[in-house]
Amino acid sequence: MKKFTLFTLTLLGVLGLSGLAFAAADAATTKSALNVIGNVALAAGLGIGLGVVGPGIGQGLTMLGALTGMARNPEMVGTLRVYMLIGLALIESLAIYALVVALILLYAFPYNDQVMPFLTSVGG
Repeated sequence: MKKFTLFTLTLLGVLGLSGLAFAAADAATTKSALNVIGNVALAAGLGIGLGVVGPGIGQGLTMLGALTGMARNPEMVGTLRVYMLIGLALIESLAIYALVVALILLYAFPYNDQVMPFLTSVGG
C-alpha cells in the first residue's frame, strides 16, 4: 500500500508541475501555461477519483459488518445502527476532504500568478 501511495503522489506531482518545469520565454510559454492548467485539471480528477476509492470500500465493509452483527444479534440493532451511522459519517468526511483538495486545485489554482500573465498576454 505504501508503494501505491508513493507512486500516486509522485505521478500527481509530475503531472502538476511538468508545465512549469518546461516553460520557455516565447510562444511555447503560452502552450506550457495551458499545459499546466490541463495538468492541474487532470490531477484534480485523478485525486477525487482515487480519493473516493478508500472511503467507498470502507463504507461497504462497515455496512457488511453492521448488517452481519444485526442479523446475528437482533437485540443490538439500535446500538449497532448508531455506531454504524457515526462510522459512515466519519468515513464520508475522508471523501469530502478529497473533494475539497480537488476544488482547491481547480478554483484556487496555486500557480495562478505564474500562469495567468502568459494567458492574458496572448488574449490581449
